[in-house]
Amino acid sequence: MKKYFFAAFPIAAIALASLKPVGEPLPIGADIPQSTVKMKDISGSEVSFNDTKTDKGLVVMFSCNTCPVVKKYQSRTLEVCKYAKGMGLGVILLNSNEATRDEGDSYEDMKAYAAEQHYFFNYVLDNHSAMADAFGANRTPEVYIFDKNGKLAYHGAIDDNMESPDVVTRKHAIIAIDEILAGREVTQKLTRSVGCTIKRQ
Repeated sequence: MKKYFFAAFPIAAIALASLKPVGEPLPIGADIPQSTVKMKDISGSEVSFNDTKTDKGLVVMFSCNTCPVVKKYQSRTLEVCKYAKGMGLGVILLNSNEATRDEGDSYEDMKAYAAEQHYFFNYVLDNHSAMADAFGANRTPEVYIFDKNGKLAYHGAIDDNMESPDVVTRKHAIIAIDEILAGREVTQKLTRSVGCTIKRQ
């Protein structure tokens, strides 16, 4: 019995380790990590965070095609992205699910999903989850909003209820955008992202 336990233990340990966040989350006030690194967008072009950021700021969201929580949030993802772009911010979504590229999160799958959802913003492939690691991101969806100076002003969830937009009482990301553009300090800088873990390899 002990023999089987110890043989299985390393596998279990690896599985558990894959669920843990990689590195510390990017702190409020931090600069955009890896801002000049090019990533492949669904358009076929190569874009960086600097390419996407405007003089108003940048919304970065870790997302994917397959997570049930991403799908629950889909209408609100579009709402936030439309609002941000309408207010003059850049928007970029990243798919960091390196371990599920063959299970619905490949580049071709991303293009198909984006077309189905009518994405009108950058959606890029995060090779080897490198950007997720740089941000300390661990969930989908997970939002980072940077101000005009490229400083992190908000990190967390889109809003306060993943189940349905009908029961949301606070739209965290939209409120943060409004406060950033008004030149005010974001009142709720950190919230807890609730979603699927990023599937690192």
